[in-house]
Amino acid sequence: MKDPRSAAARQAIGTGNADRARQIAAGIADPAEVAFLLGLADAVQGRVSAGIARLEAAIAAAPRAEYLAQQARLLILVRRDGDARAAAEAALAAGPEDALTYDTIGCIHARLGDHHAALRCFEPAVALDGGSFDYRYNLALALGFLGRAVDAAAQYELLLRQAPRDGRAHYALSGLAKATPEANHIDRLEAVLAGGPPADDTLRIRYALAKEYDDIGAAEPAFRHLSVANAAHKTRIAYDFANDAAIFDAIETSFRKPGFFAGASTVKDAPIFITGMPRTGTTLVDRILSSHPDIHSAGELQAMPLAVKQLGGTRSRLITDPATIAASGTLSPDAVGRAYMAHAAQHRRRSDGRFIDKLPANFLYIGHIARALPSARIVCLRRNPMDTVWSNYKNLFATTSSYYAYSHDLLDTARYFARFDRLMAFWETLVPGRILQLGYEDLVADQEGESRRLFAHCGIDWTDSALAFHTNTAAVATPSAAQVRRPIYRDSVERWRAHETALAPVRRFFDEGGIAV
Repeated sequence: MKDPRSAAARQAIGTGNADRARQIAAGIADPAEVAFLLGLADAVQGRVSAGIARLEAAIAAAPRAEYLAQQARLLILVRRDGDARAAAEAALAAGPEDALTYDTIGCIHARLGDHHAALRCFEPAVALDGGSFDYRYNLALALGFLGRAVDAAAQYELLLRQAPRDGRAHYALSGLAKATPEANHIDRLEAVLAGGPPADDTLRIRYALAKEYDDIGAAEPAFRHLSVANAAHKTRIAYDFANDAAIFDAIETSFRKPGFFAGASTVKDAPIFITGMPRTGTTLVDRILSSHPDIHSAGELQAMPLAVKQLGGTRSRLITDPATIAASGTLSPDAVGRAYMAHAAQHRRRSDGRFIDKLPANFLYIGHIARALPSARIVCLRRNPMDTVWSNYKNLFATTSSYYAYSHDLLDTARYFARFDRLMAFWETLVPGRILQLGYEDLVADQEGESRRLFAHCGIDWTDSALAFHTNTAAVATPSAAQVRRPIYRDSVERWRAHETALAPVRRFFDEGGIAV
C-alpha cells in the first residue's frame, strides 16, 4: 500500500470517522482501493450490507488478502457464517502481508470455533507485530483453548509486563491451572487491585482473586471478592430477574396453547443437543460423546435461537424474548428444522457422522427442538442446586450476553434455577421420553454406567474411548477448559459447602420452594 492517503483513510476508519475516510478516498486513483475504503466507511456507519457489497466489488477487481479478511469480518456481523469462513480461507490463501490481516482472519476462525485454524493466523500476526496487545492476547487465548497452558501462560506474562493492570490477561491467566498455596498469583493480583484499576479490569481481577483463593481453600476472601465484584456488575447492567421470568412465562404459556408450533417436520438429521444450566457438566458430556469417532462437537451454536428469531420476524433487539417466543407459535416446525440445519451446517467440522450442539441455553428451546427435529437427541445436565448456584455465581460469563446476566446475584441465580427446574418438568410432560436428564453427581460416581446410558439415549454404539475423554484433543473455549483435560474427579461435588454460611439465604430459598438440595 504505497499511497499514503490509503493509510490515512484507514486511520480515520479506525477512529470511527467515516466521513473523513470518504473525503480521503475521493483522491485515490485505485478503484478497488476506493471501493474497499468506502465499504469500510459504510460499515462504520451501520450500513453493513452496503459495505459488504462494496467489498465484493473491490475483491472482484483485486482479490487482496486484506479485502477478503475484512469481507469475512462484515459477513460475521450479519451472521453469514459459512460465507465468512470461505472468505477467511480465501484471505489466507491470498497471502496476507500485515499483522492486522492475519489477526482478522484468526478472529473469524475463533468466532466460528476453529481454534486450530485461528492459532495458525495469530502466530504470524504476533511475529509481524509483537508489540500489539490485542494480537498477543488473541494468541494466548487460542493456546489456552487448545490445552497448551504453559505456552499460554508465557504469553499472558508478556502481556502483563506491557499492561500490568489489564484485567483480561490476569483473569485468563488465573484460569489456566489450579492455584496452590505454593504457586498462585494472589499477592500480585491484590497489589494491582489496590491500585484502583478501571471498572472492567477490577471486575476481572476480583474474579481471578476469588478463583485462586477458592482453589487454595481460603473461603472468606474468595467470597468477599466475588460479592463485591458481582454487586457492582449487577448495578452496572441494571439486571432485573423479571425479564428472565417473562421469558419462562412466555414459553410455558405459549406451549400450553393448542396448536402452538404444531405440524409435522420431515427433517431427518439427528443432531445431539447438550443443554442445562451452565457449569453443570455440559462440556464434560460434550467431550465424552465427541470421543466417539462418528461424533464431533460443533460448539455452542446459536442456530436454534436464530432460526426461531429470523423466521418469527420480530424486530426486538434480543434473540430470545417473550415476543419472539410468542411469534414462533405460527411457524412450521419443518421450516424451523431446515433453518436450524442450514445455520448449523456452517459450523460443522465434518460432513460425515453426527454433530453436537452444546449451547446450554437451548433448554429454553426444547419444545422447538423436539418438534422441528424429530430425530434429534436431547440431553439435559442436572447438578445439585446449591453447587449449580455457587458455580454460576463464581464464574464470569460473557459480560455482554443476556443469557447469563442472572449470575451476578446469588438469589437471582437461585430464582433462575427454580424456573429452569420447573421448565424441565414442563418439557417432560410435553415431550415425554425425548430428554435424558443426566445427573452430574451420578456421572462422577459411575462414569461408565452413566456414559453407557448417555450413549444408548443418543443411539450411539459404545466405545471405550469415552472413558478417556480427557485425551480428546479438540479445543475447549469454556471455563471448563482445564478441568476436562483430566480424568473425572470428585472435587466439584458439594463445593458449595465451603461457603455454607454465605449461601444460607440460597439454602432457605430452596427449602421454602420445595427444591431438594
